[in-house]
Amino acid sequence: MNPTRLLGRAATVTAVAAGALALAVPAFAHVEVESDTAQALATNVTVTFTAEAESETAGLAKFQVVLPEGIAPGDVKVADAPQGWTFAATADGYTVGGPALATGKDAVYRITIRQLPNAKELVFKTLETYGDGRIDRWIELPQGGAEPEHPAPILKLAAAAPGATTVSPSTVAPSSSAASSAPASPSAAPSITASATPAPAAGSSDSSPAVPIAVGAAAVVALAAGGAWWWRRRNRPAGS
Repeated sequence: MNPTRLLGRAATVTAVAAGALALAVPAFAHVEVESDTAQALATNVTVTFTAEAESETAGLAKFQVVLPEGIAPGDVKVADAPQGWTFAATADGYTVGGPALATGKDAVYRITIRQLPNAKELVFKTLETYGDGRIDRWIELPQGGAEPEHPAPILKLAAAAPGATTVSPSTVAPSSSAASSAPASPSAAPSITASATPAPAAGSSDSSPAVPIAVGAAAVVALAAGGAWWWRRRNRPAGS
């Protein structure tokens, strides 16, 4: 066979095999974030999140988001979400969710942020929950220029407008909802250490159980000594 034709056939087989391998490897869904006002220190900004559904057995039902530094939970409110979904602020972010969407349906929701911080980018680490309890963790950050397997949604910001200033922080406390509040983030639990009972201080009225035992023993010894002396005196010869 002509060597050129052989090499061409081999290249064709390799290309087909590579294409088949690419089709066999499932692409990971992403949670994307975007905004028409992606600018540092911008106020009353609407941010849109789009999550691709990748489960073949259950629909998307809940998102738990950790807010970037510089955005307080009290400064965020829901602008739009699937019907029946509710929003609740948490200690470090918020949750939004409700009845599971149809299997394969992407989830889109929007939040309004009182003011964006003076930063170059904002990272919204997200836990994505399906109706069957499956959780996808979109929390990884790029390292060494490589795209992570489960990247966190990142919103790039333009530089702040000239003269833009930081508004006063919100004093609104995060709301809570038993139905949609996020589980508490891991934290160091209060230390519970068993300690020995402290010894009573000098002059304290507390006494050890050994004290009455010692007193009783001394009394018995004293009575025994007195009885022996009385017995000897009674039986001593007269005039001695």
